[in-house]
Amino acid sequence: MKHNFKKLLIWQEAMDLSDMIFEYTETLPNKEKYNLIDQLNRVSVSIPSNIAEGSGKRTNKQFAEYLSISLSSSYEAETQLLICERRKYGDLVLLEKLLIKTPILQKKIFNFREKIEN
Repeated sequence: MKHNFKKLLIWQEAMDLSDMIFEYTETLPNKEKYNLIDQLNRVSVSIPSNIAEGSGKRTNKQFAEYLSISLSSSYEAETQLLICERRKYGDLVLLEKLLIKTPILQKKIFNFREKIEN
């Protein structure tokens, strides 16, 4: 295995983001249980999961494909968080932290993908 995903900063930060999203979704209105809550929780799991899955692939090119999926999931999560912001849902302080942390993680995933592809 080329990359130990547990040692990758992007995986660690994606895990932190997932924890924060799960914490945030607990503050959302119950009417969103099968919509935004479920969607956000699932996508927050997808981000670190794809980093981990890709780390086990044979080539960096294959790993980069999984990093692209992880990055796409982070954009999906950011969009859902922006929807929550527009609706003024949940813990707005935690939401603001998520809206700051998510683009920072996106840049790190993007840069790591660029680095291993070249």
